[in-house]
Amino acid sequence: MYIPDLYKNKDKESIQKFLKENAFGILINQTNGKLWATHIPLELEINKEGEEVLHGHIAKENPQSTAFQTNDQVLAVFTGPHSYISSSWYDHENVPTWNYSAVHVYGKIKIIKGDAVIDSLTKLVDKYEQNSKCPVRVADFSKKTMLQTRGIVAFEIKIEEIQAQNKMSQNRDAKNYSNIILELEKTENPQSIAVAKEMTKNKK
Repeated sequence: MYIPDLYKNKDKESIQKFLKENAFGILINQTNGKLWATHIPLELEINKEGEEVLHGHIAKENPQSTAFQTNDQVLAVFTGPHSYISSSWYDHENVPTWNYSAVHVYGKIKIIKGDAVIDSLTKLVDKYEQNSKCPVRVADFSKKTMLQTRGIVAFEIKIEEIQAQNKMSQNRDAKNYSNIILELEKTENPQSIAVAKEMTKNKK
């Protein structure tokens, strides 16, 4: 993606944190001669070789899964908080804009099978059930329920390139930067407030 130098995020630790906190992404590839996208959780993990990878799965009936066999190149897109920024919040005339965070991950996809599939599903469920009053565990599912795993294609994406953008009004002076935060907080919009919190962390 196009990233002006001012907004480019090169901090590996913050990118890892972003991917873990915003794991519901969009998996994109070429399928049947056109671009295809599926919205799914993609979890950042370390594989047996010590490499950072993304784990996920899609329905076997999804045409995208058959394309993995002929073209292993994929793009995973992740987005964080975003908000409209009104130019009326500046002390000078300018144009409105949009603040946002996004990460694009390019890599090669590899189908996984057997115990690796169950391990991947277990980690996924455990992550999102940890705050549940009555946590569900994959290990407790009946054999009948586990037969549903036959209907999915699980995979691992070997990461080849990561592009990260954090566009949060870095081009504004301290006065206007602070005012943008105040105006975002007034909106009572969860996304806008999340952007304000992100900007506050990096306040000049």
